[in-house]
Amino acid sequence: MANPKQAFIPLFSLVLISLNIFSSQAAGIAIYWGQNSNEGTLAETCNTDNYQFVNLAFLTTFGYGQTPILNLAGHCDPATNTCQGLSSDIKACQGKGIKVLLSIGGANGSYSLFSTQDATQSNSRPFGDAVLDGVDFDIEASSGQFWDDLARSLSGHSQERKVYLAAAPQCPFPDAHLDGAIKTGLFDYVWVQFYNNPLCHYVGYPNNLFYFWNQWTSIQAKQVFLGLPAAEAAAPRGGFIPADVLNSQVLPTIKSSPKYGGVMLWSKQYDNGYSSAIKGSV
Repeated sequence: MANPKQAFIPLFSLVLISLNIFSSQAAGIAIYWGQNSNEGTLAETCNTDNYQFVNLAFLTTFGYGQTPILNLAGHCDPATNTCQGLSSDIKACQGKGIKVLLSIGGANGSYSLFSTQDATQSNSRPFGDAVLDGVDFDIEASSGQFWDDLARSLSGHSQERKVYLAAAPQCPFPDAHLDGAIKTGLFDYVWVQFYNNPLCHYVGYPNNLFYFWNQWTSIQAKQVFLGLPAAEAAAPRGGFIPADVLNSQVLPTIKSSPKYGGVMLWSKQYDNGYSSAIKGSV
């Protein structure tokens, strides 16, 4: 097993940081990109002008002495350095004021942290000379330990340039994996997954969703986003809200929260007009 003090994840060096002009306080739409080769390029995604945040999904393997593995489906192969070709797309997105983050974890990854020292950096640069805006914690496995240490480690680099931190907890409150990290108060964006969880997602009426939304807006985070599937097929266990219902019955209520940040969508593969239908109301 590798020395736990060795780097497990190419976070600071591959990810950080560019200065974007988009206000961190303005409402917007966040999208996950990278898990289907038919979803279009990153540049095409940003050129829709529908999104203010793009999460590159996912860094699926890291920690516990494992070699980090970036999985962007068929878009590129980090083993042959073809992901460096995304550099120009990343810069083009950032030039439009869109924040581009690396999402770590996911539902099907192999990841964990086993010590504070495990949350250190490496010198890997799979995206060439592009520097991302921050890191999204989509932690859906492993224990909840040491993610707070990783958040502190990344946030510590903000003295050089701002490192944006995002988290994608499940909607049951509090989240089983990210509660400790979120309680650090270091997260800029928390896009809560209000889908695949009947306890708290939309089930034909929004009462449960509103109840859990109010709990989530009590956390120590700058902005909270309503995370939704961009189509019914994107969430087999439910949570899809038709665009007209979202615009007329849900957004008017949740936008009253001072921490409302916008809507997160899973994912670009499924977004065939949904973001266009809601962006005027977000």
